[in-house]
Amino acid sequence: MTTLTLTRPGLAELVAGVRDLVDPSADARTTAFAVAGLLRERLPSPEILTEEERLGDPDHYVGHTLHAEESFSIVAVVWRPGQKTVIHDHIAWCVFGVLQGVEYETLYRDHGDHLTEIGRAANQTGEVSGFAPPGDIHRVHNTGDETAISLHIYGADLSAAPTSVRRVYELPVR
Repeated sequence: MTTLTLTRPGLAELVAGVRDLVDPSADARTTAFAVAGLLRERLPSPEILTEEERLGDPDHYVGHTLHAEESFSIVAVVWRPGQKTVIHDHIAWCVFGVLQGVEYETLYRDHGDHLTEIGRAANQTGEVSGFAPPGDIHRVHNTGDETAISLHIYGADLSAAPTSVRRVYELPVR
């Protein structure tokens, strides 16, 4: 088993808590909701990243892998104003908490030849949410005027997989 952990304030306690909750035989949605409850209690501040990391990149959002092991990974994502993902889904359950700014999310349903928008959420600082495939098709966008930072916990070893994205959707949205 590969384990990567970067030393960060409060990260060791969060890692230990997630490790206690993750059970490979459990339902993915149940695990996501349990981890979301833990993250609500232990949501770190933006200072979990260095000052330089919190700046982000002017060209695209940046993910900083803080911890990875066989059953989960923790990634901090920095979004400058206007930055967004493609429409995508994930290889595993995911939980995220907003540390700074607003992370705007649009949810979609796949109809085979097109997508439809099924929901929107403006996730504010301090808010935590979780989901599990299937039905996790979304796009994340920083629509605010300040840099947004979010902490994502994925039910996958991102030191072994290049990304948490399972599939990118290029279908028309109707």
